[in-house]
Amino acid sequence: MSDEDFATSRDTQALADEVACLKMMVTLILKGMGQADAGKVIINMERYVQASLVDKPQAEVFNNTIRQIKTAYRQ
Repeated sequence: MSDEDFATSRDTQALADEVACLKMMVTLILKGMGQADAGKVIINMERYVQASLVDKPQAEVFNNTIRQIKTAYRQ
């Protein structure tokens, strides 16, 4: 990687905007991959949440994020 500094603001709204940007970026990457590969990625993300996350609140956040990405991907 480069020497880019990925500093993150401590401001809650700035963090929320960064997360929204990342969700959009993931969606656009999936759209660019093609349907078969994007489907595999989404399935693997869902499997990871089910198998690896024991923290229920965190798993719910992950599931909600995946659901948002899937919805945006289908549009």
